Amino acid sequence: MLRRHFLQAATALPLAAHGVRLYAATPGTPRLLVVFLRGAYDAASLLVPIASDDYVALRPNIAIARPGSGTGAAHALTPDWGLAPAVAETMLPLYRRGELAFVPFAGTDDTSRSHFETQDTIELGASGSGRRDYGSGFMNRLAQVLVARDAIAFTDPLPLAFRGPLRVPNVALARPARGGVDAHASALIAGMYDGTPLADSVREGFAIHDEAMREIAADAPAGLAREMMAASRQAIAPRGFEAEARRIAHLMREGHHLGFVDVGGWDTHVRQGGADGYLATRLAELGRGLAAYADELGPAWRDSTVVVLSEFGRTFRENGNRGTDHGHGSVYWVLGGGLRGGRIVGEQVRVGTATLFQQRDYPVLNDYRALLGGLFARLYGLTPAHSQQVFASVAPRDLGLV
Repeated sequence: MLRRHFLQAATALPLAAHGVRLYAATPGTPRLLVVFLRGAYDAASLLVPIASDDYVALRPNIAIARPGSGTGAAHALTPDWGLAPAVAETMLPLYRRGELAFVPFAGTDDTSRSHFETQDTIELGASGSGRRDYGSGFMNRLAQVLVARDAIAFTDPLPLAFRGPLRVPNVALARPARGGVDAHASALIAGMYDGTPLADSVREGFAIHDEAMREIAADAPAGLAREMMAASRQAIAPRGFEAEARRIAHLMREGHHLGFVDVGGWDTHVRQGGADGYLATRLAELGRGLAAYADELGPAWRDSTVVVLSEFGRTFRENGNRGTDHGHGSVYWVLGGGLRGGRIVGEQVRVGTATLFQQRDYPVLNDYRALLGGLFARLYGLTPAHSQQVFASVAPRDLGLV
């Protein structure tokens, strides 16, 4: 359960005649890491709609102030958008160097607002209303097209995104979420490691998880608190990702070029906070982890791309518990040393009550399959036929990021 350095033995399919290229760990080979934020993070507290008066009016307790408003204000990126102060120290330099871009109004056509259904939709690369093949994740299909023998999941167990005929190893990170393990069981597990080099890491991992869960569920009813914790699906906490980011980068740099990691703790129905508080702390941890990942890659960062996504966004209006509820459209992040970033890209509308989906959420104007398909086509030189193998019946959309 608490494997740190154990990689499952894996085998790869024979080289397929339809593959784009033999994926090899050589300089110049594109590296792609997908970071899935499970729990649906509040995108409006990351990429702040600074030109929207409705944003301030509908979020009296959690809105982030406009640029120039003093401590805790957003940092202007464009006349319409600002960056949350929680990630300014780590992400603003990347944005200004052109190594970070954001895609607002991104997501799926799944309107269930169910964490589990929509997470599955994304990992399968499916339509919210279409047939689902739970044995075929979009990253496994991409790996097949690329004949990728060095894909890896930094999760335990293997995520749905990597399910499929190509065998992909997974490695459990050192800061696991406790999930269904109660306090008694976790104490027994921690005791197993007493006197070993892993003892401190195991106990710290459980302590981090407990602290995060106490914060997120402090004022939530019991049923809602359980739902908020379940939405993470045992993914590593943001603080754990920060601690493990350099190890992930080392493995990606030395032998893996297609990776997936999930980070939990983003379901903020209560006590979300604004410029500081629970969500700001989690965003800061995530930002430091992403910055550490880029730094540890060194020269390999020039050939690396990171996509950060979440199952859906959250309501534009804050709720009665000073949090936000399940929404629809989100904001995706794209990072990379060779990126044409420093921009907010994709189809957009002015943020306000008149443009909300069902009068409550960001609309989805940028289908996740189209934008990922366009990114993959540019990164790997995929033909239209190859793109259809990854995302069937969806035309790739090139946003000019690479």
